Amino acid sequence: MTQSSDKSEIAAAYDEWAETYDTDQNRTRDLAGKILRQVDLNFAGRKVVEVGCGTGRNTEWLLEHDAAEIVALDFSEGMLARASARVADRRVHFLQHDVRARWPLADASADVVIVILVLEHVEHLQPIFAEAARALSASGELFICELHPERQLLGGQAQFTSTQTGERLLVPAFLHNVSDYLSAGLSSGFEIVDKGDWRDADAHADNPPRLLSLHFRLVNRRMQTNSNRNRNRP
Repeated sequence: MTQSSDKSEIAAAYDEWAETYDTDQNRTRDLAGKILRQVDLNFAGRKVVEVGCGTGRNTEWLLEHDAAEIVALDFSEGMLARASARVADRRVHFLQHDVRARWPLADASADVVIVILVLEHVEHLQPIFAEAARALSASGELFICELHPERQLLGGQAQFTSTQTGERLLVPAFLHNVSDYLSAGLSSGFEIVDKGDWRDADAHADNPPRLLSLHFRLVNRRMQTNSNRNRNRP
C-alpha cells in the first residue's frame, strides 16, 4: 500500500460511496464517461495511467479500446475492490495510492495519463502535473476532466447519500479556476491541445457547464525536470 498511514476523510467518503457509486443517479459521473469516449485520444497499444480509477468503469472501456497496459490508481480501498471485481485482466495493475505523493511509476514510462473527477479533492495542483510530466514519455498526453469551476462557484461538489445514516454527505473539495489548471500544466512542460466546456444534453445554453476538460501534450521534459528538482529542495 502506498497511501499515507492516516486515512483521509476523502478516502473514507469514497470507501462508503463505493457501495452505491455505480447505481446512484449521477449526471457528473455519466457525462465524464461520455466525454472520455468522445475526445481525440488514441489508447491502442499504449501504456495508460488512470488516476482515480474508481470502480473501474473507464478502466474496462480502456481495455476494450486496446490499451497495452493500464496502471490504475485510487486512494479508496472500497473503490479498488469494486474495480478489481469488474476488471480481471493481466494488462491492468490496480494500486492503492495517494496521488499527492510521488507516483509508483518510473520516469518516462507512460504514454497517456488520464485524470477524471479527482482534482477537486486535491488542494495543490502543481505536484500532480509535475508527476504526470515525470511519468510521461516525450510527447505523452495528459487528459483531465473535472467539475467545472463555474459549477463549483454555484455550490456544486461531489456528494452522495450515506447508506448508513441516510444523510447527504459532501466530499471535501477545493476550488480551482481554469487558469490554475493551465498554469500548472504550462509550468510543468505541457502545451494545451484542447479545452472543453461540457453541459448536460438537456441544459440550456446559458446554464453553467457541468464539466471542464483539458487535453495537454508534454513538450518540454527539461522544464519538468527542473520543476521536480525545485519541489525536492529543502
